[in-house]
Amino acid sequence: MAVVAPPRAPRAVPATGLPTREVLVDGLRLRVAEAGPADHHDRGGRPPLLVIPGHTARIEGLEPLVRRLAAHHRVVVADLPGSGYSDHPVRRYDLGFYEDVLLGLLDELGIDEAIPVGGSLGGNLVLRLGHRAPGRFPRLVAWAPGSAWPARPRLAAAMRAVGGRALFWPTVWGQSRFWYAADFDGREAALAETFAYYREVLGPGFVRMYWGIAADQVATSLFALAPAVSQPTLLLWGDLDHGAGMGRGVARLARELGDCRLVVLRGARHSIETERPDEVADHVLEFLR
Repeated sequence: MAVVAPPRAPRAVPATGLPTREVLVDGLRLRVAEAGPADHHDRGGRPPLLVIPGHTARIEGLEPLVRRLAAHHRVVVADLPGSGYSDHPVRRYDLGFYEDVLLGLLDELGIDEAIPVGGSLGGNLVLRLGHRAPGRFPRLVAWAPGSAWPARPRLAAAMRAVGGRALFWPTVWGQSRFWYAADFDGREAALAETFAYYREVLGPGFVRMYWGIAADQVATSLFALAPAVSQPTLLLWGDLDHGAGMGRGVARLARELGDCRLVVLRGARHSIETERPDEVADHVLEFLR
């Protein structure tokens, strides 16, 4: 498996103020940040939170949310392989690989039980992990999860076949219209920083990750596993987020999950962890109390 080394830390874009370290999981170097109580469980005896980034995202985009949560819980967040400043192996990327990596990370940190928290791709992985290892993940927190739609395997096969560097920029420019509400004050700054980060890390492994994970989310559906997820689940959604039928998909997931609380954030779009980090944190903390 060829590994093309990306920068090991941000250079052209601001770096997180959270302390980071490198953790090896199955031979892959992951950039990991931790905050909050240092014990495996926080002072209230609650399991730590595993915050999972969205597709192509990095620790920095989750820092405001992590800091709010870390006032009450131990929080762990990592750049996933192919993204951020972890290793970018040139390999097949799919959701099962990311599940394995996250479970391996918890093993390396000696964490037996955690509460996964994440949106978009992160929300997808939250529900998949809860389904795969229910005894390890007693509660789940997801927003606008990828794969909240019917599976489209033919479209996914086409994405894997034709996706490449040439189509990356047109695709992300189109996607970016759906990330933030038009009246979000930080919209232009967030987009500028994201695109500068992409230019910094763009390489064969990043491109392979981008199309592989996007295709696997299109090829699969959370509707197939939702009825078997029995843990208490907090599901959040911004009511302006209707790309790829997200509004309908979230409503269906809320009905099919065994024990689900649905919270709608008015006037928000897809990336509510960026638009409304304090509001998201308040809902998460209330749910976990």
